[in-house]
Amino acid sequence: MVTSNIFHCRKNSWPPEEYVSRHTLQLFDFDSAGPPKQAWRRRLNSHANLLKEFSITFKEAIKMVRLGIRLWSYVREEASHGRKAPIDPFTRERCKPSASQGVPLGGMGSGSISRGFRGEFRQWQIVPGTCDPSPVMANQFSIFISRDGGNKKYASVLAPGQHEGLGKASDEGISSWGWNLSGQHSTYHALFPRAWTIYDGEPDPDLKVSCRQISPFIPHNYKDTSLPTAVFVYTLVNTGKERAKVSLLLTWANSIGGVSHLSGDHVNEPFIGEDGVSGVLLHHKTGKGNPPVTFAIAACETQNVNVTVLPCFGLDEGRSVTAREMWGKMMQDGQFDRENFNCGPSIPSSPGETLCAAVSASAWVEPHGKCTIAFSLAWSSPKIKFLKGSSYHRRYTKFYGTSERAALNLAHDALTNYKRWEEEIEKWQSPILNDERLPEWYKFTLFNELYFLVAGGTVWIDSSLPSTNVKNDQDLPMNGESIDVKVTEAKVNRNHSTVVEHSSTTSGCNGSTGDSDIPQNKGSSNHLSHHFKWQDQLDDSDDVGRFLYLEGVEYIMWCTYDVHFYASFALLKLFPKIELNIQRDFAKAVLSEDGRKVKFLAEGNCGIRKVRGAVPHDLGTHDPWNEMNAYNIHDTSKWKDLNPKFVLQVYRDFAATGDMSFGVDVWPAVRTAMEYMEQFDRDDDGLIENDGFPDQTYDTWTVHGVSAYCGCLWLAALQAAAAMAEQIGDKFFAETCKTKFFTAKSAFEKKLWNGSYFNYDSGSSSNSKSIQADQLAGQWYTASSGLAPLFDEFKTRSALQKIYDFNVVKVKGGRMGAVNGMHPNGKVDETCMQSREIWTGVTYGVAANMILAGMEKEAFTTAEGIFTAGWSEDGFGYWFQTPEAWTTDGHFRSLIYMRPLAIWGMQWALSIPKAILDAPKINMMDRILISPATFSLSLTSNRVRKIAKKAKWFRNSVLHCSS
Repeated sequence: MVTSNIFHCRKNSWPPEEYVSRHTLQLFDFDSAGPPKQAWRRRLNSHANLLKEFSITFKEAIKMVRLGIRLWSYVREEASHGRKAPIDPFTRERCKPSASQGVPLGGMGSGSISRGFRGEFRQWQIVPGTCDPSPVMANQFSIFISRDGGNKKYASVLAPGQHEGLGKASDEGISSWGWNLSGQHSTYHALFPRAWTIYDGEPDPDLKVSCRQISPFIPHNYKDTSLPTAVFVYTLVNTGKERAKVSLLLTWANSIGGVSHLSGDHVNEPFIGEDGVSGVLLHHKTGKGNPPVTFAIAACETQNVNVTVLPCFGLDEGRSVTAREMWGKMMQDGQFDRENFNCGPSIPSSPGETLCAAVSASAWVEPHGKCTIAFSLAWSSPKIKFLKGSSYHRRYTKFYGTSERAALNLAHDALTNYKRWEEEIEKWQSPILNDERLPEWYKFTLFNELYFLVAGGTVWIDSSLPSTNVKNDQDLPMNGESIDVKVTEAKVNRNHSTVVEHSSTTSGCNGSTGDSDIPQNKGSSNHLSHHFKWQDQLDDSDDVGRFLYLEGVEYIMWCTYDVHFYASFALLKLFPKIELNIQRDFAKAVLSEDGRKVKFLAEGNCGIRKVRGAVPHDLGTHDPWNEMNAYNIHDTSKWKDLNPKFVLQVYRDFAATGDMSFGVDVWPAVRTAMEYMEQFDRDDDGLIENDGFPDQTYDTWTVHGVSAYCGCLWLAALQAAAAMAEQIGDKFFAETCKTKFFTAKSAFEKKLWNGSYFNYDSGSSSNSKSIQADQLAGQWYTASSGLAPLFDEFKTRSALQKIYDFNVVKVKGGRMGAVNGMHPNGKVDETCMQSREIWTGVTYGVAANMILAGMEKEAFTTAEGIFTAGWSEDGFGYWFQTPEAWTTDGHFRSLIYMRPLAIWGMQWALSIPKAILDAPKINMMDRILISPATFSLSLTSNRVRKIAKKAKWFRNSVLHCSS
């Protein structure tokens, strides 16, 4: 727990008074118009520097040349079928990454659009698995001000020029607009899921303007958080002596990013809705067979606010109204003609033409008066279509239906509900923001790192059932793969608590099937998720759909599990039902097998896509849930960290939620995952060994023999499995794990403990004695789950202190985070690319481990290095795009990455849930003697039924293997 006096010596504080005058802050001290005391801040005229990407050394290139050739070939092969490879280091985006990001828009899982701190709309992720970082510069807010008498007039786009894509002012396009904002007196304040932009006398010195951006990201609210919408609330304060007419303008291109606006057949349509909400619908016809999208831009008319629209204008002379003419109309009148609402749908756009729309909201602001104007943006793309798989309906369609025109209702409800959203957001955030024990930087970085749950390519579907089940010719096997697929499925009858394995064989392209009820021990599954169905539907309140999020926008794999291990604290803390459903997806995957052949690129060898008993690396790319393990660098069925990570996450979630139904659901997979690992204990000492290749999440860092990372995870998994087995009622397996644990622990300490830390591995390579920052990952989970420590306190604190003194402090004075590997002589381990990198999420995980060990000062100093290097004004510019890694000179690898959500592991450590603190404690010393040979006994159907019946907390047992 955090003590009360450890942070007074060093606070990285960003008070708003340093960015906005006190007078202006006082003017906005009502109705949430002013920026919060804790926020990430930037001036709008700040330079958005280009980011520098990492490069491999010549030595590393030589080692990876064969992998590079195979990967290049694979990328080209996927491209020939119209697909993007999950990992493609060869293709570069047109828009170079820069330090320009800000808080993204919308809830989770319905597509996202990011908005840079200077106001540009960028990072388009409407189509799953695709991301276009380029800003669409026609999408802007602008302001027009005229004072009584007309002597003073101001007009400007509310974003500082000059921006990329702007031409000459004489053009008919957006270059003709007034890009007059310097940004010198305008500031951006971010506290996800909200952001404030304060225009302190720009462009009118006597008008103070606050724009508050709000998205419905609300913990434990599984409805509103799924909505693809955002609100922009403008608060106007007139400090002048004259009445001012103020018109705010929102312009929007019919586009989903990139060059999609040029494809043609797009249509715009004005609307007048209920409660004064009116605007324009922009119907977008997507390319490549993707489902259509409809945008809604709207404003709310009140007694003092007049809303008008221009349904269509173009960026060249092809349209009846051009961007220049639209701007001129607003300069002259401050509004559009009311008759525009009667236009109806526009003529479809032609190929090569950009179709835009505008909504204007005008109001008079009296001298020393105030006024509020609210806009909303919504987008409706109800259907998700993966390239090789089925289509699904997004989560929000459960509440708004499956029509694209739901965008109108989404925009309306956003404007009528945003105040309630803000109340719930403030209720969630206030206890942390008001905790004076915590450093200022930590408070707002904790919330801002959650940006990834919106901008990380999240997909949230309504249910496990696809909206269609039509496959195309892209699904046919490649490279001579056999299309004779034998399927093993596990169905569980909830009414009778039985497990039935059902075997079927699909042969040939027509998919003729022969069925048999003969139980199978092993098999293969072509479309895995269709073989695990609920026998009864969940209660509506418990049915929160299914959820996916990417490893990163550059590593396009859904729910990458070795990384989810670090990130999952955020979901468990904020959306526990989603977290449990992800674990259910992986639990059923453990019991499945997909026998299709796959070529692994690191060595060029072949294997099968999914081995029964092995936790998959990911849920897939182009057909998630059905075609898992999109990652094909290594054969991850031989990785040593995935199965222990599954067991540890399941137990933590089980202990934190107290959900016995979940525990019984996934227990067969937990036991199967543990038994699968027995094959890697080759000397019968109870401890798993690594196999001389990078067989864990550090997939370029070779491991020999016993490793600190995987060995510690295995010890923790044995303890977690024992604890869960006792609570489920599988006493025999609990005792088996206890016995195995003590044998393995003794071997682990004997082989790796050197008196001050655990060696990297037990081999004899040049880096075997390296200090790995992540060596105590298993202890992190043990402590986070309320289990007994794996090691005595001295060993744990000694190892963490060594990591702090060497991996943290010896790298730029502790201002970069924790480098993955450090030699005991104080030099960075440069064995491979990853050993010399600083992993942001791992650093947060190490800091969480330090908190749990009572080393709070070291913990926050360690984590502050990530803030300093990534988020501060003196850093490298990685805000709202935190990468997987950076080098000691600040060059990034893989922007917008999942693992940095591990900062919520720190918050978990600071506030362990009561359910975990109060959970029954397992006594590892209270055991019977069992021969290690009995460890791999198979889990029979009869034994599962007996376990379920013995669970004293669970009278009407629910036993199944699906979500």
